[in-house]
Amino acid sequence: MTFNEKAGTFYGIGVGPGDPELLTVKAINALKKIDVLIAPKTEKKSDSVALSIAQPYLKPSVEIIYQTFPMVKDFADETEIFEANKAEILNELRGGKNVGFATLGDPMFYSTYIYIFKLLENSGVKIVTIAGVPAFLAIAAQIGRPLAYGNDILTIIPATAELDAIKNSLARANSTVLMKVYKNFPEIVEELKSRNMIEEAVLVSRCGLDDEKIITDIAAHKDEPLNYLSTILTRRHF
Repeated sequence: MTFNEKAGTFYGIGVGPGDPELLTVKAINALKKIDVLIAPKTEKKSDSVALSIAQPYLKPSVEIIYQTFPMVKDFADETEIFEANKAEILNELRGGKNVGFATLGDPMFYSTYIYIFKLLENSGVKIVTIAGVPAFLAIAAQIGRPLAYGNDILTIIPATAELDAIKNSLARANSTVLMKVYKNFPEIVEELKSRNMIEEAVLVSRCGLDDEKIITDIAAHKDEPLNYLSTILTRRHF
């Protein structure tokens, strides 16, 4: 593809799960050179966790643009919103500015960034995607839980999926990561009980942030509301 030489570069920057020290050197260097930072937020929240993590590494003159991204399975369902976000980003890039998109965890792993990446990849602008530390890896390191060793097969399940799909995945799973368990936590707990996976389960909410919460007896907390950024690590107990 031929790029517009006068346009700036678009950086998709993984800022990790919460701890600013978990950013890679490459991510920090990109944050220092951008002129504009896109801070994604949902329709229900006005703040951006990704921005708060990136903030210490931004130059004082950086312009912050907040963009709202609806929680959808397919960005085609919200074409107008995504196209408006794309147009705003392209306007900055074609003006010669380097634009960064800060995203929690890794940009290519269940990330809002993927939607924008797909919209921009054929727009004639240069895109640089910078890997970040996913929450489940940070959690495993923090609690001293090996995720997989030997011939283990690691299963990663988004708990926002249909319950039948979650059940089918758990039926075949051994070492398991369940992400975003806020939506149907009580049902997830019951499934883990029925599959001898509850004893090994540890839940961590808002990993690396000031209000991080670690729960080892998740069955005792199954009726409590959870933060969106909640992850369970478990394995089958024999």
